[in-house]
Amino acid sequence: MVMTNEQIIADIESGATALGIEYGSTRIKAVLVGSDNEPIAIGAFDWENSLVDGYWTYSEEEIFAGLAAAYAALKADVAEKYGVTLKKVGALGISAMMHGYLPFDAEGNLLVPFRTWRNTTTTQAARELSELFAFHTPERWSVSHIYQAVLNGEEHVASIDFFTTLAGFAHWRLTGEKVLSIGDASGMFPIDSETRDYDAAMIAKFDELVASKGVAWKVEDLLPKILVAGECAGHLTAEGARLLDPAGDLEPDCPLCPPEGDAGTGMIATNSIAPRTGNVSAGTSVFSMIVLEHALKDATVPEIDLVTTPVGDPVAMVHCNNCTSDINGWVNLLCEFAELMGADVNKGEAFTKLFTAALDGDKDAGGLVSIPFISGETVMGVQTGYPMVLRGQNSTFTIANFMRMNIMAAFGALAAGNEALRAEDVKIDKLYGHGGIFKTPVVAQSLLAAALEAPVTVMSTAGEGGAWGQAVAAAYMARREEGESLADFLNGKVFADMEGATIEPDPADVEGYRSFLASFKQANEAEKAAERAFA
Repeated sequence: MVMTNEQIIADIESGATALGIEYGSTRIKAVLVGSDNEPIAIGAFDWENSLVDGYWTYSEEEIFAGLAAAYAALKADVAEKYGVTLKKVGALGISAMMHGYLPFDAEGNLLVPFRTWRNTTTTQAARELSELFAFHTPERWSVSHIYQAVLNGEEHVASIDFFTTLAGFAHWRLTGEKVLSIGDASGMFPIDSETRDYDAAMIAKFDELVASKGVAWKVEDLLPKILVAGECAGHLTAEGARLLDPAGDLEPDCPLCPPEGDAGTGMIATNSIAPRTGNVSAGTSVFSMIVLEHALKDATVPEIDLVTTPVGDPVAMVHCNNCTSDINGWVNLLCEFAELMGADVNKGEAFTKLFTAALDGDKDAGGLVSIPFISGETVMGVQTGYPMVLRGQNSTFTIANFMRMNIMAAFGALAAGNEALRAEDVKIDKLYGHGGIFKTPVVAQSLLAAALEAPVTVMSTAGEGGAWGQAVAAAYMARREEGESLADFLNGKVFADMEGATIEPDPADVEGYRSFLASFKQANEAEKAAERAFA
């Protein structure tokens, strides 16, 4: 049953709400849900990473100015829709893009600018750690970043007292607590799903390794404490309330759930935390998360990252650094051309029409292929991105094929990586898609189904993404009954009446995508050649 405005206003004024705020790579989004776990207000702030001194980063000032701006937009949305001032929330959760590197000294000072997941500067560290642990350790993981800093002999290493992720940093500033959800922590350091903690044997190996390099600290003393979904991760301090709401209306003391990574919020937002379920989160980056029913035969497969659900169950993750950025660039260019010709262009409408045109393209995109790598793409063996479009002499160069090519290419690295999952005999019963690329119905959803050769469901909340997922995580912490699991809460109180559309892979689309993927892999060799030529 849809809540009335009067019921929503009562929820807002009594604090029977939950708020999720997620730092995405291009947008910080805030979603407020009512007592029925449905979104009632939304706020957002657009931002972009910068390449500074060879590292992709966001400044500390941007991190907190953006947080306040997203909250202010949410607060304005509440005022406009319901005529009340947002003064309290019942529960709060912060989430963010996973991985990266934020080291602090004992006084809480950030020692180097935030190094995001997008950096591919840790190749040596990741390779050495993968060998040491006999466990695939990706370049973007926090442990790879800290060890690369050790290998580089960076001056700040001796002063590190604590390091965390972006979600952990923001949560610490709001609550004073140095904690992290097990899901986000699994992108910092390998996890033991039996103990629901960092892997003790790997901790010991890492400590011995860095000690041999002259490092005095032990990594277990620097890592955030791990919590699982449903646990209270602290309360909003008076300082934290002012950080969120400089206007001073927001009351402190509300409980916060464990700070989560965007992979974990994606699992919650799509109800894909049970074995043999999975989701694909598609934005600037794209990744698939498949919850495993058994351990992988080989933990060293380079295309597969082993992380966890928000409750600590093992997950096979295929993470790709590039997805929609190149599409956005092309659509912006086409809009600029239309404006040059005197047309009044609505960018949202342009996206919808261009995406829809892709359905009229040839199944293999007419022989067109693109490599949409704005940044490095580890899954494809690329360290530095050089976006390119290739077309054969006999290709069919139409707007429909051009757009189909762009959307298919956005999933190209993901499709290549998921071939390794099929080799591991990982079964997928349900796959959910979420993120802005799915806002235009059918198009990206059907092409993803073809790319991964699995049925894809998009829920009505798919466009709300991880911020809504973290709001639900906060609601679970605040409202769960004794013994109620996260899966039970999601099935019974969040998704019971949720509408979703499922598309089965069309055989013709699958055949077309297989042909495209073969060309994509060939074009990737040209990408590597470009990388060598421009190095």
